[in-house]
Amino acid sequence: MLLIDGKKIASEIKQEIAREVQQIKAQGGKTPHLAAVLVGHDGASETYVAGKVKACEEVGFTSTLVRYEDDISEATVLNTVNELNNNPDIDGFIVQLPLPDHISESKVIEAIDPKKDVDGFHPVNLGRMVLGMPAFISATPAGIIELIRRYEIPTSGKNCVVVGRSNIVGKPISILLSQKTYPGDATVTLCHSRTRNLNEIIKASDIIIAALGKPEFVRADMVREGAVVIDVGITRVKSEVTKSGWKLIGDVKFDEVAPKCSYITPVPGGVGVMTIVSLLKNTLLAAKCEIYP
Repeated sequence: MLLIDGKKIASEIKQEIAREVQQIKAQGGKTPHLAAVLVGHDGASETYVAGKVKACEEVGFTSTLVRYEDDISEATVLNTVNELNNNPDIDGFIVQLPLPDHISESKVIEAIDPKKDVDGFHPVNLGRMVLGMPAFISATPAGIIELIRRYEIPTSGKNCVVVGRSNIVGKPISILLSQKTYPGDATVTLCHSRTRNLNEIIKASDIIIAALGKPEFVRADMVREGAVVIDVGITRVKSEVTKSGWKLIGDVKFDEVAPKCSYITPVPGGVGVMTIVSLLKNTLLAAKCEIYP
């Protein structure tokens, strides 16, 4: 069993980005600039956005944080999106989800200029990804692909199951792994809450992407020997053995499943830490106009 070290890969990518930013600056180029819009005080969102700001500093990006209270109007958020779209100094920006109930996430996402949509949520970027065209790919699927690539895990001809059909993770990664490229060329089954014989489908798979949000759902008896297991889930649960009183666990019962795997990601320290570096990579691509020349 080989542990897929997301922390190590994320650190390597940040170093690569930092070196490229230094070269851009040395040649008189513009410093990449990432902006984030945060509405309200959701704990997970606060932590994630703070991590993005810190990561920008580490690689030499400029960052801007636009904050609103959770009673802000939808019109104000849409106006802010429009201002960021038209600000030539901003290379890419994100609107942190979830948004309060009175603000339409779809309206906000569709209002973002696809050329600045470094979260990869806009229908234009999703459509371009499906067609195999250059696109900003959402952070978690992009992070999974990068981990597979850097660990040189074979995917061609493999049976892959994706458990979870969210627009942010499940659907995009199922498409990416089925495309005619590497990582890709896998035969992908996308499963969800209505799937029959789910245990049997998982056990027949060479690669398992667990992204359903149910703690420790995937057990040892559902995994074949030598399988590759990518755990996307992350749930905070109470713990009597940690100082904080809680711990993070994934969708896979790690201690049971790990001995059967050829490769497995831990939680934390696996896929999760790749999301911010994927966002940084997209911002660098936006600054260099590589996706939309």
